[in-house]
Amino acid sequence: MSNQAFVRTEMLPEQHPPATTVGVIGWLRENLFSGWFNSILTVVSLAFVYYVLSGILPWIFQSAWNADSLNECREIFIATWGSTEGHACWGVVNERWLQLLYGFYPSDLYWRVNLTLVVTLIAMAPVLFSDQAPRQLWYVTAVYPFVMPWLLWGGSIWGPLMAAAGFGIGYLAYRVLVPVAGSLVAVIGAVVLPILWWFALAGTVAGAIQGIIPIGIESVESRQFGGFMLAVLLGIVAIGCSLPIGIVLALGRQSDLLIVKALCVGFIEFIRGVPLITLLFVASLLLNLFLPPGTNFDIILRVMIMMTLFAAAYMAEVIRGGLAALPKGQYEGADSLGLNYWQAQRLIIMPQALKISIPGIVSTFIGIFKDTTLVSIIGLFDVIGLSNAIRADTAWNGIYWELFAFIAFLFFIVCFSMSRYSMYLERKLHTGH
Repeated sequence: MSNQAFVRTEMLPEQHPPATTVGVIGWLRENLFSGWFNSILTVVSLAFVYYVLSGILPWIFQSAWNADSLNECREIFIATWGSTEGHACWGVVNERWLQLLYGFYPSDLYWRVNLTLVVTLIAMAPVLFSDQAPRQLWYVTAVYPFVMPWLLWGGSIWGPLMAAAGFGIGYLAYRVLVPVAGSLVAVIGAVVLPILWWFALAGTVAGAIQGIIPIGIESVESRQFGGFMLAVLLGIVAIGCSLPIGIVLALGRQSDLLIVKALCVGFIEFIRGVPLITLLFVASLLLNLFLPPGTNFDIILRVMIMMTLFAAAYMAEVIRGGLAALPKGQYEGADSLGLNYWQAQRLIIMPQALKISIPGIVSTFIGIFKDTTLVSIIGLFDVIGLSNAIRADTAWNGIYWELFAFIAFLFFIVCFSMSRYSMYLERKLHTGH
């Protein structure tokens, strides 16, 4: 009887995986050609992509960049490719790109717009990347709301300083009134006194100091603002101000105080029930009818206020959804720790609600930024309004796609960046299940 081993005594040498299961070929087989139906869909999709690119790529790259008019572009097309069809006239972008970006802002002052953009990015860094940004950048974030308008509009530096002084007055009023009259009176004083300062005294004090110590830069009127710069300006203000206002409105809507809840619900439902373009027309045409004669209420400031209120109403509903998604145990846990209402909201409730609401918040941000193009309807020369003015020029009359493609590219860069950041923030705050 022969001896037979049923257990292997030697290990076989390692073998490389089949070439068809790893690398590019393996990925293609798994994702694109995993079955006959997927293979057919892949081939049809590739054919469609080829069809689209075969029309778009020549239009982009077989184009004219150095031309002073549409007729000159057509002459270049005929001389080079023998036809005017399927070619882009990028000469309009090459000639007018500065106007599309800066509007009618004085060309010798472009450095102020560029500096404002740099300061904006620095001020956003500690907010967007709080873990990596140095703590010193928070000082830039704190002074940014006063530096930005001064750089863009110019004028006396004492105006922004007096505006900042109003917040200092509110803080001092709160600190003084809390031990004397209680927190409620202190909060009221911290709100009322700065408002009185801004509307009654700040302008007079700033003018008096400017007469003694004249410090300022060249003023630029709002009618000279335009282009993509105006869209970014409106977007930054609306996005930056709508989030805190939306949080307050969301908390007010869930409040047990009847008057507070009624006011918040009425505001939110009214704003959400009215188109943004209607609010912009109100800001542009009707608001002056309710102001005293001779009042000069800057049109861009009016648009900023309306867009901020519009975005805040939608933001409130997004955040309310995040609050409603939290289990009741989170509120009970905050109560068991002995936290008061504001401590519970700041430390436990609101961080979780904002985390849940990140996709909706960013979608609202992207939507309001794209809605800045509506200001062209009320006479502001944003990038869309300028494109219409450029096409009215006899040299470029009849050109469409090139201008709109350039505008779409500008908006895509900003909106895509916001979308990528929201995904980064979701991954960063992900704590598992």
